Amino acid sequence: MAHHSAIRSMQRIVEQSAEPHDPDEARAGVQHLLDTGNVLVVTGAGVSTDSGIPDYRGPNGSLQRHRPMTYQEFRYRPDARQRYWARSFIGWRQMFSAEPNAIHHRLVRWENEGRISGIVTQNVDGLHQAAGSRAVVPVHGNLSIVNCLDCGNSEDRRALDQRLLAANPGYVERVELEPAAVNPDGDVDLPAHLVKDFVMVPCLRCGSVALKPDVVYFGESVPAERKERIAQLEANSTALLVMGSSLAVMSGYRILLDFVKRELPVALVTNGHVRGEEKATWRWRVPLTEALAQLV
Repeated sequence: MAHHSAIRSMQRIVEQSAEPHDPDEARAGVQHLLDTGNVLVVTGAGVSTDSGIPDYRGPNGSLQRHRPMTYQEFRYRPDARQRYWARSFIGWRQMFSAEPNAIHHRLVRWENEGRISGIVTQNVDGLHQAAGSRAVVPVHGNLSIVNCLDCGNSEDRRALDQRLLAANPGYVERVELEPAAVNPDGDVDLPAHLVKDFVMVPCLRCGSVALKPDVVYFGESVPAERKERIAQLEANSTALLVMGSSLAVMSGYRILLDFVKRELPVALVTNGHVRGEEKATWRWRVPLTEALAQLV
């Protein structure tokens, strides 16, 4: 049941449910929220595309060519884990080399100026933290940490990568990869023979090869601790700004619903459609870099 629900969630198509506001009016509305301060920001994959990480649901997004693995597949199918780690071993290199862009740095500045109260990001790339944002809740986790599903031991992804390199000499050189082919979760398509040849290394504590990146897969629940941190940020904020997200999954859409229920202003700054956009106070349909250029 959870697996099928996860498939439906990742296949959800967000269509237009309301017209965008006049660009000048929308810009003025967003500017007013930021000038007032205490704004909670929700970010999605659109914030990281300028860092070379593709989005999920855009016209050229990874969902057009790739279906992410569900938690149920990863947890109970060793062949699926083998496929993931072979592909992620290659794709993670693109993710690891990505650096924060102007959008990440602007959000740091807004936090330092008291304009925003914090960030809830649906991204797993860690770029908000790398840029210097402090009040960040990565609702879907972070690719830089790997957990053992059997004993719970955690390991830094960079340390794991060194072990994988030692176990797979010459493997990276065998792969011809276009950077644009890397998906937002670090996964990338590989031919079957390369997947079969990949050697997975075990957990340092218990020897299990059931290792999983510390990210929330489709079909998996957000940890309670993160939910509590998000609830605290919501309670301490008086407006919501969504940037670069379609809010297609419930973890983000629920936040919008919470602010609407509290009758607090909601602004959407995206280059596409957003789930629940008809409920928003301001809908500014514009590329994020263009929006930032117009905001004081």
